[in-house]
Amino acid sequence: MESPDKKSAQKDLQKCWIKENTKPSEFRLHTQQRAAQRAIFDSSVSIKLCIIEQHKKQVEKVLKVIEEEEVKMIRKEMIPRAQLMPLFDKPFLPQRSTRPLTIPREPSFLMTTNCKRSSRISC
Repeated sequence: MESPDKKSAQKDLQKCWIKENTKPSEFRLHTQQRAAQRAIFDSSVSIKLCIIEQHKKQVEKVLKVIEEEEVKMIRKEMIPRAQLMPLFDKPFLPQRSTRPLTIPREPSFLMTTNCKRSSRISC
């Protein structure tokens, strides 16, 4: 006959092989964390872009106002003046130049011998 220790050991082995159904524990994927971080980052970037755009619009408005004020000041300072009438009693008669005429020269396309020896690049 078998000893009671062996019987209890066999029952323990049978219990080990028969396991209860396990319930999976809840887990959180890294992708969910990254999606949340990315959403925060995207919102911060969009806020920054909106702020930059508003700042640009504000600067443009200020520059436009300054430019309009300058134009108004220039228009106030300008005094319209009529051009003088030409004197018709003394008509303009151009005088012939006293300088001598230019004497044309023929271009020299020949290279000197010194340039040929030193390098092939044009002098």
